[in-house]
Amino acid sequence: MEQTAVEVMKFSLLAWSLILPYAVLVEKGSWLFPQELGAMVLLPTFLDGLAKTISSRKGKSCPCDVGREAANTLAKEARRNESILSSTAAVKISKSSRLASACSKRGRKGVNQDCFILWEEFGCQEDMTFCGVFDGHGPWGHAVAKRVRELLPSFLLCKWQEALGVGSSQDWNFEMEFDANLQHFDIWKQSFLKTYAAVDQELKLHRSIDTFCSGTTASTIVKQGENLLIANIGDSRAVLATTDDDGSLVPLQLTIDFKPNLPQEAERIKQSKGRVFCSHDEPGLYRVWMPNDETLGLAVSRAFGDYCLKDFGLISVPYVTQRKITSRDQFVILATDGVWDVISNHEAIQIVSSAPDRENSAKLLVECAARAWKLKRRGFARDDISALCLFLHTTETNRFDPPLKALTKSTWRQN
Repeated sequence: MEQTAVEVMKFSLLAWSLILPYAVLVEKGSWLFPQELGAMVLLPTFLDGLAKTISSRKGKSCPCDVGREAANTLAKEARRNESILSSTAAVKISKSSRLASACSKRGRKGVNQDCFILWEEFGCQEDMTFCGVFDGHGPWGHAVAKRVRELLPSFLLCKWQEALGVGSSQDWNFEMEFDANLQHFDIWKQSFLKTYAAVDQELKLHRSIDTFCSGTTASTIVKQGENLLIANIGDSRAVLATTDDDGSLVPLQLTIDFKPNLPQEAERIKQSKGRVFCSHDEPGLYRVWMPNDETLGLAVSRAFGDYCLKDFGLISVPYVTQRKITSRDQFVILATDGVWDVISNHEAIQIVSSAPDRENSAKLLVECAARAWKLKRRGFARDDISALCLFLHTTETNRFDPPLKALTKSTWRQN
């Protein structure tokens, strides 16, 4: 079945290669046929053919299940082709010569509850890459994080395909002002919102993972051509390294750290009868609490799972944004709070930039964070530390700053 599905996928891509010369390019990933056709057509369509093949083989009637299985088939094929990275390593994306590296280090609290994924040629699109980091918490946090890593990319492919189908069926009036970039973002935003909701519901129904008091954060990015689409819940963070007018490397945070004490988050929690406060033994650390219980507090305001708090203001709705990549943008760091609790955004981009080669950039950042935990957070058990670095251009640029003095033990003490 899988071999047949892959053949259908290849045939669909071949069909598009015949159609596209007659289309008018509006932006990468979005195509308009001549005006007299009066309809928008967006890539890809191969999931439809793939789903039909699987449906005819197994006799399934539910479009959601069929589409999901089609996406899972693509994921299996990608793993066989070594297009998916989900363990500490460096990967060279062969067709584009971009580089990505990732590293994870277990903390001092038990099993490593962090995990990550990088999927090149996401959905069989040569110009698309999916990456994400997930930080589990609670007794089953490691299982929740891994389950989300498994579900989210395939669900996103399905929801994206559904959104494309809706978009292509719209009867667009070409005489009206039309913002193709806004349409492109709206499709991805709706896809992310529906994906996160579907994943959270799937976790709730999972029989072998207890998600009542366990959950995970998620920080995810799709790179499509020269566009970055970012979605996150929790406090795992994405930071872009870009250059300013004088050529210095500067950080731009792409995500929000969803902490319970953020005004908008705290207001929602309080309206849902939840509480936000710091316990006596954790000054400065705000948590979400149930109305009449002080034994289960969560230090983030948005997360997958954690159903004990979902009726009291905790949500799994992601913050979704986009960025058009420019020649100034160099790389993106996705990392869990094991990095950001002890390393600033500026320090992180300098560490990555100072790495002797791109392949070891994530490992260097993780090692620096582990060292910082010893020096800055004495008396605290070190958290799990994970980082993924995605470089945006094919050639390495000159180092923007000298290697961080902060890498030395003595300087960490000074801070």
